[in-house]
Amino acid sequence: MVQVYVDDIIFGSTNDVLCKEFERVMQDKFEMSSMGEMKFFLGLQVDQSETGIFLHQTNYVGDILSRFSMTDAKPARTPLAINHGISPDDKEEYIDATLYRAMIGSLMYLTTSRPDIMFATCLCARYQSKPKVSHLITVKRIFRYLKGTPDLGLWYSNDDNFELTAYSDSDYGGCKTDFKSTSAGCQFFGNRLVTWQCKKQTLVASSTCEAEYIAATSCCAQII
Repeated sequence: MVQVYVDDIIFGSTNDVLCKEFERVMQDKFEMSSMGEMKFFLGLQVDQSETGIFLHQTNYVGDILSRFSMTDAKPARTPLAINHGISPDDKEEYIDATLYRAMIGSLMYLTTSRPDIMFATCLCARYQSKPKVSHLITVKRIFRYLKGTPDLGLWYSNDDNFELTAYSDSDYGGCKTDFKSTSAGCQFFGNRLVTWQCKKQTLVASSTCEAEYIAATSCCAQII
């Protein structure tokens, strides 16, 4: 199996001989170097062991906390308050949109290995055009949550359980602008999280049941 991203390549096989042969062929054809067993790729840290693989972005979390002066922030237990009440409040003062977008962009990249912040990040991303003070406070709470959980990530165990399990959920009319609901879903092979998504629905649900049904169909479509 080979994955190519611009000029970076990941390759692996259950047969070590094939890996060495592929490495030799590539070095004969192209000017390239081999870094050995993968430990870091596009911001992702990869810890491999006999029992499985752990993907995380601990170093990246430290970098963005430092970049946005949140290193000494008080840790939060959750990325978003239960009754957050975030909305496009016209009475609030505007903040620096460039800073806000930079913080959102940094968090969006982190969702590569941190599905636990996806809903809160996507919610805050809706207000990038005209961010207010309350929106910045909510974003900073996500950073405070990261301060207390810098080393969380994804664990892929080395076992033969590939039973497919999917989960879906939805709020109801959570968006205060157009009253659309948000669908969320995740899919597992055994205990391995392989895909996850969080997206505002394209139409306005007339009931909690309809919102949940839309979320479930979206989750099934992701599997297909």
